[in-house]
Amino acid sequence: MEVLYPRCAGLDVHKDTVVAGVRLAVAGAVRTEVRTFDTTTPGLLSLSAWLAEAGCTHVAMEATGVYWKPVWHVLSDGEVTLILANAAHVKNVPGRKTDVADALWLADLLAHGLIRPSFVPEAATQEMRALLRTRKQLVREQASHIQRLQKTLEDANLKLASVLSQVTGVSGRAIVQALIDGETDPDRLLGLVQRGVKAPAEKLRAALQGRVTLRHRFLLRLHLRQIDALAAAMAEIDAEVERDLDPFRTAVRLLRTIPGVSDLTAQVIVSEIGTDMTRFPTAGHLISWAGLCPRNDESAGKRRSNRLRKGAPWLKTTVVQCAWAATRKKASYLQAQFQRLRHRRGPKKAICAVAASILTAAYHMLRDGTVYHDLGAQHFNRTSPETQAGRLARQIERLGFTCTFGPPPEQAVSV
Repeated sequence: MEVLYPRCAGLDVHKDTVVAGVRLAVAGAVRTEVRTFDTTTPGLLSLSAWLAEAGCTHVAMEATGVYWKPVWHVLSDGEVTLILANAAHVKNVPGRKTDVADALWLADLLAHGLIRPSFVPEAATQEMRALLRTRKQLVREQASHIQRLQKTLEDANLKLASVLSQVTGVSGRAIVQALIDGETDPDRLLGLVQRGVKAPAEKLRAALQGRVTLRHRFLLRLHLRQIDALAAAMAEIDAEVERDLDPFRTAVRLLRTIPGVSDLTAQVIVSEIGTDMTRFPTAGHLISWAGLCPRNDESAGKRRSNRLRKGAPWLKTTVVQCAWAATRKKASYLQAQFQRLRHRRGPKKAICAVAASILTAAYHMLRDGTVYHDLGAQHFNRTSPETQAGRLARQIERLGFTCTFGPPPEQAVSV
């Protein structure tokens, strides 16, 4: 096979050490050398100096957890071209797995151009991504504490979740705080309910009558304190994101015009895919990278599975969430697409198709710098009359009838 990079190296990265294998092709002969370095900053600087001394132009490493990031940051200050490989794409031959063999295997694959680089955004995008991913984790933790708080209320036979839309809303929070302070009278607790609550007073009074113990009050106080602490942490992250948003503010403003995309979700999308769309040749490549397209799984002419591919989980969940919100916008293209596919393929596949459409629109908007243009709910009906008639004829045939159609008869003209 043709050698594309005669001087390259492969790195097998671990928590405490990194094994570097250099492959040098000089005058038709291949020479390899392997060394082990610590993953401390002095050790990585020594690795960078050794690679520069060997004249390596390209270096490949696997994406192993978070351990590859410090190695990437230190080596990126040098003159080498770094390539991050998906570990599932560069597996070695079974039974020959050692740290040295893995490093030389990566170097050999890289020398022949057989490693497909993974997407690594620039530093500013990585910082924004770290903030917003941490915020999402905090939201999940807060939701978990809200569920535990609701579990404690149910254990005390207080049916707040049955009469209030949000247990931690204005009314629910006031009631929970009163319970923590020792109040158990249903009539006094009923006085804390806001006027906007739609449940009748009799049902509210019955839901507020329970058996609250000291243990219940302790758990309610504990979970409410955790919920407030997580809310304060998210507010700090939001302030930090707003302070560093200037390089992405235009892109966020464009994505906000897509139905179902809020300011926060637009920030998440930008932090996951960046603003430079040249790294994705087409919108289909972006959809495939996000894992919103069906996989290819065919054998002997039979398609065995059409499940979605594994892709970027942080991006996929966010775009699917936007798709559900977009389906509620009336007289829109995305709502019409969802309704059109839901009856034939089911709601799950239909919502994934809407999410792919949102990501396709985001790709073209970020690439061309244009705002979102809705095609309208009647877009799928703008087909030729012959196509619509053929589709209706096939539906009639599936019902067991025959159908023939032709041009309408000429209208008789009376004189």
